[in-house]
Amino acid sequence: MPYLDADTLDTLVGRTGPEQLFVRDFKEKITPNETQRNTLIVAGVYFVAICILWHVPYLKVIIYPFKLLTVGFHEMSHAFVGLLTCARIHSIELDPDEGGATRMSGGIAWLTLPAGYLGSSFIGACLIACGFNTNASKVASIVMAVFFLFTLWWARRNWLSWLLILGMSGLIVLFWFVAEGVALRYFVLFIGVMSCMYVVWDVIDDTLARKVNTSDASEFARLLGCCPSRVWGFIWLIVAIVFFALGVIVGLVCFKQNLEQQKQDSASFLPVPGSNSAAMGLLPNSYLSCLIFVSLSVMNLL
Repeated sequence: MPYLDADTLDTLVGRTGPEQLFVRDFKEKITPNETQRNTLIVAGVYFVAICILWHVPYLKVIIYPFKLLTVGFHEMSHAFVGLLTCARIHSIELDPDEGGATRMSGGIAWLTLPAGYLGSSFIGACLIACGFNTNASKVASIVMAVFFLFTLWWARRNWLSWLLILGMSGLIVLFWFVAEGVALRYFVLFIGVMSCMYVVWDVIDDTLARKVNTSDASEFARLLGCCPSRVWGFIWLIVAIVFFALGVIVGLVCFKQNLEQQKQDSASFLPVPGSNSAAMGLLPNSYLSCLIFVSLSVMNLL
């Protein structure tokens, strides 16, 4: 008698409904191919390395600039939600002790206060998802460049912000040229993992492990008056972990191209200047001149 597996039996007896089909399709989509498995391994290595470097006294200086970058994401999230709620942003400040402050007037406080942690964890999740694909990493780098310009405008009197953004911009340009953008993909992935981990650790450190009276959670609890700061910190922690997981899932579902396919796609999408790709002809000199002019104008304003 021939053997019939469970799926075949379900089909024959008509038991395969929409729910079973959805579950089966979802399992197929989140099953990683070889390129995605390698990306997951690299992300796992990043996770372990960051955990180690975070607490080793002399080695933690290696990730110090990236900690400041995630603080910048945190403050930028406050500022953007402030803009969306009609606040006036006065300044963004980063300090060498891995702290930061966004000074604004107006806006809706119960939206701007949680935006720091939730926004930076969302940014981290987006970068993790983009870290599964070279072209998506290029787009993510351009979006980060826009973030950097806004940060420089609001933090134009803060020398640490200038050093940080100039250094990160240099790394992005450098990695764009390495291995046809593959290095950029792993760099974006690293920033994403770092951002999500920083949110998780900062919420635990400032809210759950020890109560900091000036933390976002404390201010939020004081504003609403219904729950203590540790409750809000715990909620934000769960949301940050969910964002982390969703970043991985979106990367697995949306970017199924293998390494060779990604190289071919990357060769025709914002290729490295001087490469043999004919797609460079799609980017006329007038467009490049316009970009340079706009960049210089913005820098002049700063």
